[in-house]
Amino acid sequence: MKVSIKDLSVTYNRKKKALQKINVELKSPNFVGLLGPNGAGKSTFMKVLVSRIFPTSGEIKVNDVPLFNYEKEMKKKLGYLPQNFGLYDELSVYQFLDYMASLKELGKNAKENINQVIEQVNLQKKRKEKIRNLSGGQRQRVGIAQALLGDSELIILDEPTVGLDPEERIRFRNIFSKMAHDKIVLLSTHIIDDIQAVCRRIIVINEGKILFDGTSPELIQLANGHVGLVEEKEDRDIMKKIGNRYKSTSKLFTKMGVSCRVIAEKIESSISLVEPTLEDAYTYVIAKYS
Repeated sequence: MKVSIKDLSVTYNRKKKALQKINVELKSPNFVGLLGPNGAGKSTFMKVLVSRIFPTSGEIKVNDVPLFNYEKEMKKKLGYLPQNFGLYDELSVYQFLDYMASLKELGKNAKENINQVIEQVNLQKKRKEKIRNLSGGQRQRVGIAQALLGDSELIILDEPTVGLDPEERIRFRNIFSKMAHDKIVLLSTHIIDDIQAVCRRIIVINEGKILFDGTSPELIQLANGHVGLVEEKEDRDIMKKIGNRYKSTSKLFTKMGVSCRVIAEKIESSISLVEPTLEDAYTYVIAKYS
């Protein structure tokens, strides 16, 4: 599958520019991380891709066919987990997936496919359990399972690990990694660790604009020479040294005092430069280009 997006813009109420001239091409197989702060435009971008909202201008083509001429066929090949995904609490896991399979018109292959996705997300022991009795992580796994139903060629996941504990997040990353061997998987999040663990390509978006599109090493390289480490005995000394000149990305209290990673366009010679992390680089790009 190939998805081509050209000059895509979305404006709400004729004032708020949610997306501004977005140009992206997605080809399978690929795992793409869409990274940005809350309100950056990530969810709007995904809603346009699944035809939940219409662009103000620009075009989207799927396999060189305009999306809105391909919409019915596209939805058969789409797996989508929105940020706030409603589940039918009175249904069992199997009943809910059976309902979703009927909406996707899976027909005679539905039962086999349902059993397959239940196994993929490790919910075999909960297949007859009512959804209202599941934990938060298990409910998220049901959401992932419905996104995997059918012959999905494009899977879109909007903030799927928000609110999950570290163990559940690692379990989800493993599930995500297995998805992308023959598909386009688009993962939207502001959690850097999730992106770094599974995504081959990163798109950084803020204020409706793409600030970066490339690999993790390429993003980190942009911040090279712009990240420093400040170490002091007292927290107040750290804050005095940082002032308004630097943006802090992390602070660590140690037996020796306080150490703080900072970013800026120019780091003073009195501050030691350090190798950027992906989080440093992301913060640097957001600060520099927004």
